[in-house]
Order: sequence, then structure tokens, then C-alpha cells
Amino acid sequence: MQSCGPPGIKFGTTDVKGLLSILRKLKSAPDQEVRILLLGLDNGGKTTLLKQLASEDISHITPTQGFNIKSVQSQGFKLNVWDIGGQRKIRPYWRNYFENTDMLIYVIDSADRKRFEETGQELAELLDEEKLSGVPVLIFANKQDLLTAAPASEIAEGLNLHIIRDRMWQIQSCSALTGEGVQDGMSWVCKNVTAKKK
Repeated sequence: MQSCGPPGIKFGTTDVKGLLSILRKLKSAPDQEVRILLLGLDNGGKTTLLKQLASEDISHITPTQGFNIKSVQSQGFKLNVWDIGGQRKIRPYWRNYFENTDMLIYVIDSADRKRFEETGQELAELLDEEKLSGVPVLIFANKQDLLTAAPASEIAEGLNLHIIRDRMWQIQSCSALTGEGVQDGMSWVCKNVTAKKK
């Protein structure tokens, strides 16, 4: 598998192999499919994150108008990631995708402090959704490569994540652009999705 990020950014082979080996180890049933919902405000970096996971070129990303879906396959373990656009006019349609979700990944632009309140409200509404009840949630504190990015601990405090009691959750610092932190988050995803399915 070739790495195909922008020049000078090392991502690819080892990270993807790492993810695949984790998936292999955690596979508990043949052809098990895992449905992951990737949400967050527009411009948070969801599509870049998805392309990074799929080892695709991230040099030209356009805003998602509808949704993207990508599958990472490994020896009968299939991770189906649904990336839904985050523009305000699209958000009411998010609920059309809640059915049968195994994991919610919520992406936050850590450098866009003006929108922390808005992103917090959207996340709180998602956690209150009946169809997402008990679904583990991974919050990617994205864009950590920017100097203005708030640390994950500060975001966790601002979002009151510590009061979440009805599901497994994790906040992970990452940069979708460099790939840093992405695999750490996905390791947590795989571990918790498998635990939930057992």
C-alpha cells in the first residue's frame, strides 16, 4: 500500500498496516461489518480524516455537500465510515443516518474557538438522540498542527465530557493533515466497537 499524502508528510503504510492488524486481532465474527458515523461542524476536517484513513490523496479536499462513505477491509472485518456534511443546512439530515450505528466519531476544529459553543451544542444533541443511545463516541480534537489549537483537555472540559455516564467515550488530539493521533483514535474505536458487539 502506497503512502499518498502531500510531499514531506509521512503517513501511510505503517499506520494503515497497524490499523489492519488491530482489526484482525479484534475480529470476532466472519465478515463482521462495523458502521461508523463521522460527524462534526463544516470545516472540522472530517473528509481529510476519512481520506487519511483510506490512504488517499488529501491535497484537494472540497466541502462535503451530501455524504462520503469509505470502507477499510481486513480479513473479513469491514469498517464502513459514513462522513456526513456538517454545514448548518445539512445537519437536520444527520438523523437519517443514525440507524444501526456502532460508533460515533465527532470531529472538532481545535483552532476555531469561536465555534466551540456551537459544536458543543451539536454534540450534546447527538448524545441525547434515542437511536444513538449507548453508542461509544470518539471525539477527535483535530488541527493540533496549528499553533492556535486548544489542547484536547481544554476542549473536554469545555464540552463537559466528564459528565457522560451512559456510554464509552474518548477525546483524542489529532491532525488529519499529518496523520498524527489518528491511529491512536482508531485503535480505541476498534477496541470499543468489538466490546460493544460481543
